[in-house]
Amino acid sequence: MSQQVVQSGLVVYITYSILDQAGNVVEQHDLPVGYVQGGNSGLLPSIESALVGKSVGDRVEVMLAPQDAFGEHDPSLSFADDIDNVPPQFRRVGAQVEMANEAGETRTFYVTRIEDGKLTVDGNHPLAGQNATCVVNIMDIREATADELASGMAADSAPPQLH
Repeated sequence: MSQQVVQSGLVVYITYSILDQAGNVVEQHDLPVGYVQGGNSGLLPSIESALVGKSVGDRVEVMLAPQDAFGEHDPSLSFADDIDNVPPQFRRVGAQVEMANEAGETRTFYVTRIEDGKLTVDGNHPLAGQNATCVVNIMDIREATADELASGMAADSAPPQLH
């Protein structure tokens, strides 16, 4: 019997790390997450494409340009305010702040700098404007159920956050 390979319509379980352009790990998932290959899982298309034909146990490195991953840096998503106008729990670099616009759409902003009485928040993904590398390990592959094919998500796993 031949070993199953990643192809459209199968549930694939992966672990992964995302490295910035300096090679530092900025995100890591050691517990397998599942998605339906070729489904509407939210996994970056460049990563899905790189996994086609790979087998359980394979390790795949995918180079991600900004336009293929986390986008270009948008300066309009970064702004500063007097630190006194910011609730105390957000007065630290790295704090995450959920903000909504007039249309009710929310976005996560990150506190990126505090100096001279000002606090800067940035709504860009931390890797926006940068090349990144995604290192993916294929842990398991199986047939998808009808429900999984419809949703693009593995029923027994949280979806990968690579989008």
